[in-house]
Amino acid sequence: MNVVKGVENKIHEKPGFFKVRSMKKPLLAAKKLTVRKRERIRICKLLLVVAEVEMPGLMACREEMGPKQLLKGANISGYLHMTIQTAVLIETLQALDAEVRCASCNIFSTQDHAAAAVAAKGTAAVFAWKGETLREYWDCTLEMLTWFNDDDPNLLVDDGGDATLLIHEGVKWEKKYEANGELPDPSKATNAEFKIVLTLIKEQLKKDSKKWHKIAARVAGVSEETTTSVHRLYSMATEGALLFPAINVNDSVTKPKFDNIYGCRHSLPDGIMSANDVMIAGKQVMICGYGDVGVPVVLLDDVVNTSDIFITATGNKNIIMLKHMVQMKNNEIVGNIGHFDNEIDIWWAWENRAQNEKILNLNAIDGCLKIVMVIAQIDLWENNSTRKYKVGVYILTKVLYEKVTSLNLYKLVTKLTPLSKEQSEYLGIKQDGPFKSDHYRYYISSISTYRLSDCLKQTLLANHQLFKKTAYST
Repeated sequence: MNVVKGVENKIHEKPGFFKVRSMKKPLLAAKKLTVRKRERIRICKLLLVVAEVEMPGLMACREEMGPKQLLKGANISGYLHMTIQTAVLIETLQALDAEVRCASCNIFSTQDHAAAAVAAKGTAAVFAWKGETLREYWDCTLEMLTWFNDDDPNLLVDDGGDATLLIHEGVKWEKKYEANGELPDPSKATNAEFKIVLTLIKEQLKKDSKKWHKIAARVAGVSEETTTSVHRLYSMATEGALLFPAINVNDSVTKPKFDNIYGCRHSLPDGIMSANDVMIAGKQVMICGYGDVGVPVVLLDDVVNTSDIFITATGNKNIIMLKHMVQMKNNEIVGNIGHFDNEIDIWWAWENRAQNEKILNLNAIDGCLKIVMVIAQIDLWENNSTRKYKVGVYILTKVLYEKVTSLNLYKLVTKLTPLSKEQSEYLGIKQDGPFKSDHYRYYISSISTYRLSDCLKQTLLANHQLFKKTAYST
């Protein structure tokens, strides 16, 4: 095992672990990185600078909150797509004085040069590389949640809910083991991945029968940014199974506006073109999803034999099945930007396939708004002692929504006219906000002028037909 002290030391080029020594504590860094050469680390540092320009909210957060060290004492386990953009997030958390250990929440989305650069700088302990096996994926999850000197994480940044899932499953089986000595039986699991989860929990039970209880007791909260996992958190809270507070980042104001609408709208075409080298112009695209996914709204069955590109974005399962694909034209493009790998039925064709139904806009290109997660972590940590957050699922307050927005506007050289004392008193709000009540929902119109006028014409036509029918019946 080689020891790397600081940025200037070379990283060895042989497979295996290497250590990185930070200014505070020794950190165990990434395993089996495929990019280790020093010159690639330098390139990654340049890419980090470019990414920082594109992430003004995080940079403003460092500038304003860094000196206050708002995350001092926080041990954050981060479960995210290990990309250049995530590296900027990790460096921001460290700038606020947090200790970070991170793993990738997707076996294919890791950018090895990004993971290597973070590890080499000693910013965080990284457990991620592109192309992990499922067992390696869950081993990395375990390493990310296992801290040094019997310490445990007190904050979680989750993307996809697997870190939260492992802790809750671990606690459940520790209770069974304590009650009657029962151990999980992986052979009874019908899902291949869940077999690995049960195997890992079984192995840990033999080493420490209270490991997951200790972790759950220390966690002050988790921030979750995916739609599907947020739904799971709400279900767990309703059933009384949730073990610690959770902040729903997915339904914050800025996350869906920046990420769901603009981030996915940018990254999806880029991913299609990068993966297939095709021209999109002139092709008909069918998006299977909810919310701001496009107009007009049609049924998949009605366009399955006429569309050229099919994209799933539902977070559900069994969306595009064999019965749909046999009706498609030859050489159609089918992809997924939803949550898991079960939206498209590809098992019928490739049992031992090289193809994988993974996230198209993360695997083919760089996958967005990280500032909301930072603010959520700060809020959880600052209120850890106040017990503001009981066990349950919460959304950020309007004060924090507006803080996120202001941090982004500041770096975009956008100025807002402050309210005068008389104006704020007239509206019945504070001069520095929040400017809207908790029940107010912010909207950004994603309908183009052409589409809006088209909708108006349809509405007028419908009203005209209704008027004629009414007049005739009268």
